[in-house]
Amino acid sequence: MLKVVDYYFTPTSPWTYLGHQRFMDLIMANEGAMNLKPVDYGKIFAASGGLPLTKRPPQRQAYRMMELKRWRAHLGIPLNLEPKGFPTDAGLASRVIIAAGENKSAVAPSLAFDFMRAVWVDDRNIGDPDTLKTLIRAKGLPADDLLAQADAPETHKLYDTLTQEAIDRNVFGAPTFIYKDELFWGQDRLEFLDRALAAR
Repeated sequence: MLKVVDYYFTPTSPWTYLGHQRFMDLIMANEGAMNLKPVDYGKIFAASGGLPLTKRPPQRQAYRMMELKRWRAHLGIPLNLEPKGFPTDAGLASRVIIAAGENKSAVAPSLAFDFMRAVWVDDRNIGDPDTLKTLIRAKGLPADDLLAQADAPETHKLYDTLTQEAIDRNVFGAPTFIYKDELFWGQDRLEFLDRALAAR
């Protein structure tokens, strides 16, 4: 039986960026599959008691920065700790990822990672449509068509539906992986997800 993981995320999360490629590798190693589910964490935070970064107490903001430095060093991957393009509205970028997936494009997970890298490595603003166009075209995809589909009412509705689904399934942070109704929150829980996939 195919092992399927539901992957809830936002492309503007540094933790999602840190874990995305490792999750892709994990899925391949376990001969699994995933459902890519970009969601609106503004609504999720409001429903779950979370706070956007700028409204968190200074102690929590300071510890977040320390943890990002630790993980950057541990993983040995580039990470701009204070990018100019963050925070930004991830809605359009998320809907582009949804549109790419709806078109059965196998490149959707890779496009999502390009959006993450744009924020956390290249200091770009993925809330800007022109930035998204450049990134989409670099993947060989039709930028104007994807952006138009991302702004279509049905894509907005699907984005809202995925967000409500995440809330209903007790998702509260990014990234979150759900396998057989077991929730794994955070890129630092990928080892536990790997064990679950290997076991059943």
